[in-house]
Amino acid sequence: MSCFPCLWSRGKATRRTKSDRRELSVSLHSRSLKQQQHHHHAPPPPPPPPPRPTPAENPKGNKVQKVAEKDIEIGEKNNIEAQSFTFRELATATKNFRREWLIGEGGFGRVYKGKLDKTNQVIAVKQLDRNGMQGNKEFLVEVLMLSLLHHQNLVNLIGYCADGDQRLLVYEYMPLGSLEDHLLDVPADTKALDWATRLKVALGAAKGLEYLHDKANPPVIYRDLKASNILLDNDFNAKLSDFGLAKLGPVGDNSHVSSRVMGTYGYCAPEYQKTGQLTLKSDVYSFGVVLLELITGQRVIDNARPVKQQNLVAWAYPIFKEPASFKELADPLLGGDFPVRALNQAVAVAAMCLHEEAAARPLISDVVTALSFLSAEATQSSSSSYGDVPSPLNDHSPINPSKAKAKAKPRDYLHDDNETAEARQRAVAEAIEWGSSSRQNAAASRPQSCSS
Repeated sequence: MSCFPCLWSRGKATRRTKSDRRELSVSLHSRSLKQQQHHHHAPPPPPPPPPRPTPAENPKGNKVQKVAEKDIEIGEKNNIEAQSFTFRELATATKNFRREWLIGEGGFGRVYKGKLDKTNQVIAVKQLDRNGMQGNKEFLVEVLMLSLLHHQNLVNLIGYCADGDQRLLVYEYMPLGSLEDHLLDVPADTKALDWATRLKVALGAAKGLEYLHDKANPPVIYRDLKASNILLDNDFNAKLSDFGLAKLGPVGDNSHVSSRVMGTYGYCAPEYQKTGQLTLKSDVYSFGVVLLELITGQRVIDNARPVKQQNLVAWAYPIFKEPASFKELADPLLGGDFPVRALNQAVAVAAMCLHEEAAARPLISDVVTALSFLSAEATQSSSSSYGDVPSPLNDHSPINPSKAKAKAKPRDYLHDDNETAEARQRAVAEAIEWGSSSRQNAAASRPQSCSS
């Protein structure tokens, strides 16, 4: 299996070519001086260009070189379980990336449906945009993370391609696409998701987060939970995808990790946006946004709606304080076909996840417990009257709806102009650290399991 030295082989070739050019330039200049000794009437030659600073003299160049060396070490020191594909194999699988095989576009490029010739397996191929190096670090993080993270509610990474400047990821094919396709971009002639299916999707996404937070060792903060990153199979089983922004969670006595704000506006927790402090509860907030979208059928940011409803969370905050008004949040496309008590409880769960204070939000394991109960009850067709559902927020809640402002459009922090290569390099280093710790923890647990 090939690794990642090829990621920077092209850069090395470029440096060798430039060095050769400098030697050729000096040689030609020397030859020109000899010729002038025989032709005194020729004009004096221009002075030779000053030599370029060496990496030791050029801090910026030295920094780039160190980044390249670290990336090479990734392939040399880490056993990547995912299969390595050639670009030719994936071009063949996608019929040379035909337009009709295009199934989606994201921040890092396009996603194509394909079929492997050797196994006849249907796959999804994500081809990263080659314009610039942005996204290369996220590519490495995703390969490293998904090579070691395996759960029924996480998308399965089959392999990758790193031929030259090509960066492609190969996943299992999810035939129903993303949650966004069925919830937020519903054609007029298509039936909306029913209540039971919405809870099933919410439960699957919550279980995926639970695995990352509680089962992975060290824990992993997903950091990019949104409707477009929740993929669905034929039975509407949800799987989390796109782990390029995943980050190691706090360990030991640490309460948080510090990071540049990356993700999509509307889904990021308020404390993360303000301070850059990232915790497991940041993911819980993002889940609350997705759950609220499932309940309402509305986007978190939608400028096509009335002004007061453009920011979904800000619009919902006052309603969270009035349990008798919870039904106003229900998606009209549901047509009232849902258990009212279950709706009230789902809204209460969403409100707790969306609490402005991170410490007041529930653990994702508690959310899984609550949604498991609601999902089981959703199969019952009977609808009950309003019960006494306590408001998850009171008048003393630190949540202030007036502070939430509608934005013109969702902002993708990942493509902020101020984002640096150092931040992405740290993400790769953390992914390597996570993989090493994960393998050490697994190895340490084997003797115990044998002796028990």
